[in-house]
Amino acid sequence: MTDASAPAPRRPGEQALATLGLAAPALSPADASPHAFPDGGLWRTEIPSVEGPECLAEVFKESDRLDVPIHRISQGSGVWMLTDAEITEMVDACASRNIELCLFTGPRGTWDIGGSTRTDSGGAGLRARGHDALAGSVEDALRASSLGVKCLLVADEGVLWTLHGLRERGVLPEDTTFKVSALIGPVNPASYAVFERLGADSVNIPSDLTLAHFTEIRRVSRAPMDLYIEAPDDLGGYVRMYEAAELIRRGAPLYLKFGLSKSPGIYPFGAQLRETALSTARERVRRGRLVLDLLGRHGADGGMSPLGSRLPGPLNRFPLTDDKD
Repeated sequence: MTDASAPAPRRPGEQALATLGLAAPALSPADASPHAFPDGGLWRTEIPSVEGPECLAEVFKESDRLDVPIHRISQGSGVWMLTDAEITEMVDACASRNIELCLFTGPRGTWDIGGSTRTDSGGAGLRARGHDALAGSVEDALRASSLGVKCLLVADEGVLWTLHGLRERGVLPEDTTFKVSALIGPVNPASYAVFERLGADSVNIPSDLTLAHFTEIRRVSRAPMDLYIEAPDDLGGYVRMYEAAELIRRGAPLYLKFGLSKSPGIYPFGAQLRETALSTARERVRRGRLVLDLLGRHGADGGMSPLGSRLPGPLNRFPLTDDKD
């Protein structure tokens, strides 16, 4: 938790700019998020795009070397791109460090036979097309859960609502969490609140939202945000390191995601992309160190959730309807 007696964080370049009469306007307390994780923390960390056990081992090796704390590891290619043995190895490795592992469900629209995703408009994007794709996503979720995975990444509102219903009915464990993909992330407070009510436990928002947008969202929802502090090129390639402290202040509870711009895409991952996946996994951890160092220099590194924290706390949900209604 943040120490109320501690001095306020220093804003970038604050003192030097003040000597030139260029001080920034005072921050408004009304812009600050009133929410936190249930452990009292304001932010957690996530290393994304960790595509298998070998990549995971590289992340852990680099995080030990650079002293980068990790709350969550996420994967982007999908459950179906991993064998049972690979999933089990990742589950065990993360459990040994008390880190949450999140795997993507699928199939996803950009990889199936639908032609509209290849048009200029992008069609329905990653969403699950038809009953079979929905069923495949459920199959992925059930398989991953049976192997010990407790966090699932989704890219479709219907898949999210379906998995939430299975969680509520005990088909999936009640402590399973659902994370909404950045590729369908909401861009206004109403849509963010809808994702929370559909069952999301954390929601990726696009990295180009303004600071005011963060405050607007926090006025209607306390569901944790996932945010690429550095976004991959297919999500815009934005780098917002110097805004990290203010993003936390406005967006808490917030997962700081350490992505990587100017890097080749690796989804769906396979051995042909091994060297790229390993080198980018290491660099994502290094990017995390850069963000943490910057927060430390500005006195804004307080408020991190204890390592091992994963649950979001109570959230608002739509009521499930009875099948007989």
